[in-house]
Amino acid sequence: MTYLQLTYLHLATILPAFLLGTFLLLNQKGSSKHKILGKFYMLLMLLTATVTLFMSAEVGPTLLGHFGFIHLFALLVFYSVPAAYIAIRKRDIQKHRMNMLGLYFGGLVIAGAFTFVPGRLLHTWLIA
Repeated sequence: MTYLQLTYLHLATILPAFLLGTFLLLNQKGSSKHKILGKFYMLLMLLTATVTLFMSAEVGPTLLGHFGFIHLFALLVFYSVPAAYIAIRKRDIQKHRMNMLGLYFGGLVIAGAFTFVPGRLLHTWLIA
């Protein structure tokens, strides 16, 4: 896949994840609707993190000529999603909540903010 195709795939997973994550964050917890949508949200986050691993860093220093600091957010996702799932299965609501908040704010809000840094593709498309 080309970088542009990967970008479109990433956007196709991250935009619904952001909307769904926001909905889950703002609405009632523990309902059957929350549980079903939460699983879909987790899947979207895992998919988008996986896609990013195939996208090379275009801004800043890189490791192996490919991975940049932005890829650390994928590691956050790969840790937080299983940790949150395991926590809720064990009925540890506090640990689940903390992992999901970290996932939302770290994996979506903060990582998303970095996409608007000059030199990044979304900055070029939407701002420059």
